[in-house]
Amino acid sequence: MRESELEKKLKTEIRKRKGLALKFLSPGNAGVPDRLVLLPGGNSFFVELKAPGKKPRELQKEWLSKLRRVGFRALVVASEEELIDLLEEIDCMLGNDSRYGGDPFHG
Repeated sequence: MRESELEKKLKTEIRKRKGLALKFLSPGNAGVPDRLVLLPGGNSFFVELKAPGKKPRELQKEWLSKLRRVGFRALVVASEEELIDLLEEIDCMLGNDSRYGGDPFHG
């Protein structure tokens, strides 16, 4: 699965959960994560998306570390399985019981 497909699925699934998955751009700050996810209840985190088998570049790793040091959750999603795991965790945070029902992409 390509990175762009993962990003599209993340955006779609977050929207289903009444959240936002904003494309995060910070001019002059190369390497910042791809998306800022904002969820109901004030939960937020940064997501760096990668194609399966790809790893964050050194500059991206530095940004993930900086964000974590100031108290933000910052993570990497590099496969459909990792995205599903993240969505199940989000469902748990939001009090949704869909995580018990199987595939979050297909109801």
